[in-house]
Amino acid sequence: MSKEFYLKHHTFHIKAIFVALKDIFEKNEYADKAIEKIMRANKYWDVRERSFVSDVTYDIVRNWRLVVVSSGIEVDTKLSDNKLWMILGTYLVFDGYTLPESNYFKGINEKKIISQLEKFHKVRKIRESIPDWLDKLGEKELGKNWDKTIRALNQRPATVLRANSLKTNPRELQKLLEEEKIPDTSLIPWSPEAVELKFSRNVFRTEAFHKGLFEVQDASSQMVSEFLNVQPGMRVVDACAGSGGKTLHLASLMKNKGRIIALDVKEKKLLELKKRATRADVRIVETRYIDSSKVIKRLKDTADRLLLDVPCSGLGVLRRNPDSKWKLNMEEIERVELIQREILTNFSGITKIGGKMVYATCSILPSEGEEQIKWFLEQVGSNWNLLGEKRYSPEIHHADGFFMALLERVK
Repeated sequence: MSKEFYLKHHTFHIKAIFVALKDIFEKNEYADKAIEKIMRANKYWDVRERSFVSDVTYDIVRNWRLVVVSSGIEVDTKLSDNKLWMILGTYLVFDGYTLPESNYFKGINEKKIISQLEKFHKVRKIRESIPDWLDKLGEKELGKNWDKTIRALNQRPATVLRANSLKTNPRELQKLLEEEKIPDTSLIPWSPEAVELKFSRNVFRTEAFHKGLFEVQDASSQMVSEFLNVQPGMRVVDACAGSGGKTLHLASLMKNKGRIIALDVKEKKLLELKKRATRADVRIVETRYIDSSKVIKRLKDTADRLLLDVPCSGLGVLRRNPDSKWKLNMEEIERVELIQREILTNFSGITKIGGKMVYATCSILPSEGEEQIKWFLEQVGSNWNLLGEKRYSPEIHHADGFFMALLERVK
C-alpha cells in the first residue's frame, strides 16, 4: 500500500504529522520523543502507517529551512496553525504528492512552490536546511569537503544492528531476522559485527531483541570499542557510559571476562544500562554514578583501558537527529569543547602506565577531534603517545560521523 494512499484516504495520518511538528517546533521537543508520543497514542497502526508518519515527519524536519522558505514563510517567524499547514502542504508538493482535498491546504499554489523549490535548491545552506552559522562553521573547518559532508548528513539513515557476540554472530542474526520476517539485511565489511537493514523496521518487537541477540548501534559507533583493543581479563573504565551501548560492546569483545566500570553523571542512564546488560547476558559491568570528584580520584592509575566517549555537538549524527540543527548554536559548541578538555585533563589519569585510552566524539568537526588531541598532548599529556587516529565520514562510509584517537600512557 503506497504512501499516497494515506494522503487520499487517511487524513488522520496527516493530522498526526501536524501534531508532531507542533511539538517539535513550538514546544521545542526532540523529534524522536514527539514521534514516540504519536505512536503511543495510535497503538493500532500497522507498520506501514507508523513508517509513513515517522518518515514524513523526519523528512520535514530534515528539510525544514528549504520547505519553510519555499512556502513563503520566514524561518524564524512565529508559527500559527495556518502557517504550519502551509509548510506541511509545501513538503507534500516538494516530495511529489498530489495534495488531497482539504481545507487545510486551500490557497496553496503548487506551481509557485515548485518554482521556489527550484530557486532555493541552488543555495547550499537552504538546500541542506542548516542555519547560517553552521554553514559558515562547516566551511571553515572542513573546507571543500563541507558540501559533500552536509549533503550526506541530510539523508535518511539506515538502521544498523550490532550482533551480540556473546550469543550469536552477524550471519546467524541475519537468518534469525529473516525468520521473523525482516529480510534484506546486509553485512558491512569494515564493521565486523554490524548488520544493516534495507528497510526500516521496529526491531524492538522481535524475539531476537528480547533475547539480547543484538543492539541498535550505527556501524561507525561500533568501531569505537573495536579501536580500544580490549582483551578478556582486562580492567576497563568507560568514563562517559550513558545508557551503555559501547559498554555492552566492550563486554562482548572481552568475552564476559574481566571487569568494566561504567561511569556517568546521569544516574538514570546507568539504570538503563543495567537493564540492557541483563538482556545481553553481560555480567562484568559495575556502574558508578559520578556524584563527586572522589569517584574519579579513587580510580587513578587503575585501568588497562579507558574509553572517553565525550559529550559533543552531535554534528556527526544529524541524519538521526535532524532537529538538533535548530537546537544547537555556536555557544553550545564552544561549551562542549571546554567540557571535552576538562574530561581529557581530569579523567585520563585513570589509565595506568602502559595502559591505553580512546578519545571519541560523534562530531565531524576537527575542533572537537584532532585539535583537542593536539591540545591535550601539548598542554597536558606529556606522559602520553598518540598511537593513531581514525575518522568515519558520512559521505565516505555512509554512516554516522565519528572521530577517535588511541593514546598510550608511557609514564
